Parts: sequence; C-alpha cells; structure tokens
Amino acid sequence: MAAQAGDITQVLKRWSQGDRTAGDELMNRVYAQLRQIAQIRLSGERPDHTLQPTALVHEAWLKIVQGEAVPWQDRVHFIAVAARAMRQIIIDNGRRQRASKRQMPDTPTLLLQAAGQADQSVDLMALDQALERLEALDERQARVVELRYFGGLTTDEIAQVMDVSTATINRCWRAARSWLYLELGARAEPESGA
Repeated sequence: MAAQAGDITQVLKRWSQGDRTAGDELMNRVYAQLRQIAQIRLSGERPDHTLQPTALVHEAWLKIVQGEAVPWQDRVHFIAVAARAMRQIIIDNGRRQRASKRQMPDTPTLLLQAAGQADQSVDLMALDQALERLEALDERQARVVELRYFGGLTTDEIAQVMDVSTATINRCWRAARSWLYLELGARAEPESGA
C-alpha cells in the first residue's frame, strides 16, 4: 500500500507539472477508491434518488480537472479534494431534487457514515448548512467532519492532510460532533467513540 501511495504521489506531481497523460493514469489508479467512497456516501439515499456512485465519481473528477491547478501533495490530499467535490455535488443534487419535488425540509436525505462508525440519518441540507455555520466558527472542525463524512478518511489520514496530530483531530472530531448534535437536534444521535 505504501508503494502504491508513493506511486500515486509521483503521478500527482507529474500531473501538477502539466503531464496530461498523468491525469488519465491517476484516474485509473484512484477510481476504485473514489467509487467506494461514493458508494458509501450514497448508500443511505432515499430509494428514489437519482445520483449513482459512478456518476458522482465522474462529476467529482470533472470538477477537479476543470478547477484551478492544485499543487498536489499526495494521495490523501487528492482524496480530501475529491471529498470536497463530492460533498458539493451531493448537496447540489439534493437541492435540485428538493426544488423539483418541493419536499418537506426535514425529510432525511442521506444516512451519513463516518469511517468505521455507525449510520446516522441526517437531513443532508441541514448538515450542509450546519457545516457552513461551523466553518465560520471553527474551520478546522468543519474540515474534519467533511473529510470523515464525505471523504471517508480515517483519523490518521485526516491528521496527515491537515498536518496536525491525531490527538488534535480526535479533539476536533469530538467537539464538532457535539456541536452538530446540538445544532441538528435529535435528528442525529451523537456517535460513541472517536
């Protein structure tokens, strides 16, 4: 796994330097992991949802490719950026569906799962709005939640992406989880554990 991560880091560096073939190579190497993340994120959607994991991966890829050039650091950094893109796509898709169906605002739209944790039924729009409020209060805590829920990253991987200790990430996660529980009310029970 470490050799594969190193290989991906080299591909990312080549891509950052303008090697167009590196982009195709990168997609081939990370596609399975991105699809797995997308599958987990969408597994709790309502039965009538329209966004599929493959479509989510492809839309996220397009968002990354068409966005600003990023000085990629490594595989975990790439997955973190992909997680943010997936979050934006899922939220936009949910807003479009809600607008077209005029759904009640408190309808749960997604079962959120953190890596290795139990499911939580949460209104995705409410979560997104709460994350925006949390980001205004504490950007680090909001980023930790985003990377766990939308990126499926472990505590160690988040610590690596954010260049802080695992203990710091655990503290941020506990604080953010408590804040979100209060903010979202009884619709989402706080998870036990770190």
